[in-house]
Amino acid sequence: MYELHGRQYVPMSDQWLTEVELGLCLWSGVYEGKRDVWLRWCDATGNVISTGAERAEQEQQAKEAAMQRAERLAAQLRALGFDPEE
Repeated sequence: MYELHGRQYVPMSDQWLTEVELGLCLWSGVYEGKRDVWLRWCDATGNVISTGAERAEQEQQAKEAAMQRAERLAAQLRALGFDPEE
């Protein structure tokens, strides 16, 4: 990373951007269908900040897991003689 000082770019000693409380880190993984090492935004502890698409996928997975759990619980109630729809 470089920072503009006057008319010259100089290397930054730190990958943390204090003004916006974000950092940059290298991340190995798949992005837009391509596996590689990518430059990603991270928080103060080095945790990669999810993209909008990643957050949407995580929310979808959580929703599906909750639905599966509800279906299992409903089946258990039916097995005990209770109708979960009442």
